[in-house]
Amino acid sequence: MTKIRVIQGNITQLDVDAIVNAANSSLLGGGGVDGAIHRAGGSKILEECIKIGHCPTGEAVVTSGGRLKAKYVIHAVGPVWQGGSNNESELLASAYVNSLKRAVEKNIKTIAFPNISTGIYGFPKDGAAGIAVRTVNDFLKNESSIDEIIFCCFEEDNHRCYTRLFAGSW
Repeated sequence: MTKIRVIQGNITQLDVDAIVNAANSSLLGGGGVDGAIHRAGGSKILEECIKIGHCPTGEAVVTSGGRLKAKYVIHAVGPVWQGGSNNESELLASAYVNSLKRAVEKNIKTIAFPNISTGIYGFPKDGAAGIAVRTVNDFLKNESSIDEIIFCCFEEDNHRCYTRLFAGSW
């Protein structure tokens, strides 16, 4: 049975097999968690991202972890919030599912997710947390190879959203 937990902290410091990056489609780094992962992981991650070239919204690709403790970085591209009528929820769920699929392909046992799309992309935090938890739980109904999934919240707001979800229906 996969263990799921919520923590508040810096995802770049976690000792897991893979961390997920809330990437942009260019894969060239940016602000927020994306910039933090690129800075902490070093130039090897960027070099691999340049070779990959692009990742569409809702998809995910894998690079090494560079200087991170994590062996891999799974770069997931979430949607920019545009009011909710442009398939944002489906695209966000797809980013989580495709990250988990890449994890299974790489035989990853422990994985940490940031709060995809809730920063500069503006996805409402409560809604994004609900999608993340629901999508991960649905995926795990048919997949048991991952031992632990961590939702790593940098901001207190996001941490509260996940804590409320876990306190409610779990």
